[in-house]
Amino acid sequence: MTAANYSTGGLSKWFGQVIAVNDLTFESSAPIVGLLGPNGAGKSTLLKLLTGQLRPSKGEVKVFGNDPWANRKMLARLGYCPEHDRFYEDLSPLQFVTLLTRLHGFDKEKAARVSLEALELVQLSAKKDKPIRTLSHGMRQKLKVAQALSHKPDWLVLDEPLSGMDPLGRASMIALFRKQAENGAKVLVSSHVLHELEAMTTDIIMLNKGRLLAQGQMQQIRDMIDAHPHRIALSTDQPRELGRELLKYDDVVRVEINNEKVIIETRKPDDCYTRIGELAASDDFNVNSMVSLDDNLEAVFKYLVK
Repeated sequence: MTAANYSTGGLSKWFGQVIAVNDLTFESSAPIVGLLGPNGAGKSTLLKLLTGQLRPSKGEVKVFGNDPWANRKMLARLGYCPEHDRFYEDLSPLQFVTLLTRLHGFDKEKAARVSLEALELVQLSAKKDKPIRTLSHGMRQKLKVAQALSHKPDWLVLDEPLSGMDPLGRASMIALFRKQAENGAKVLVSSHVLHELEAMTTDIIMLNKGRLLAQGQMQQIRDMIDAHPHRIALSTDQPRELGRELLKYDDVVRVEINNEKVIIETRKPDDCYTRIGELAASDDFNVNSMVSLDDNLEAVFKYLVK
């Protein structure tokens, strides 16, 4: 039987009176795992436990079946992108990545070559010789990713890697992480921005206040909120008439009218979407736009926290 990529049993980590990870038990073998939770949920602490930077206060943690603490052989496989940067500000990106790659055991020539390749992967080649202190926040994020990839790891751990990037930068990094997984790397990435993880993977571990909130594929987590009303916002020049019409249906549990907007809550979203489409296609109602307010991970997370 193949061991899970990641597994924990009763894992806890505390700092004085503060419990950062509390009795955490899970396992996962997905190629890309998304670690999801608000700031302060315990994501960074869990990543540090998985990468051997911290030792558990209680319980156990296994990565690829091994204890990561003081496991140099296993950690040699790791490409790690921390949440916060600590650069040598006067070095250039190429000098910085080359330095770290040399520490992985590459000779000078090969270190320079793979460092250039890593900077090209994150689209930072144009800034390779500029001092790091001149880089924008988004570029600094890319540099952290470049150093994580430079030594060709088969295990990537990325702590909030997309923070501060513009939309194009985020899209390119998401594509890069997915490509790494397609090429065989195991990727563990954390974020508090839910749609970022949704774009990368369907396999989610959700934390809140150091505890496991939910785990599974996205559809399984979505299924957990079936009992909660689903909200849909409609823009129309007939808000009261449309609201009255929709209230006739048993699955519509609430209607709110705000100027030319109608917000409804329904327990059968698929049926309701079909009905709205039929009403919009008729000559009786004019529906200018329809937006789902709950068809995303944000809503799932809020419901599960409740």
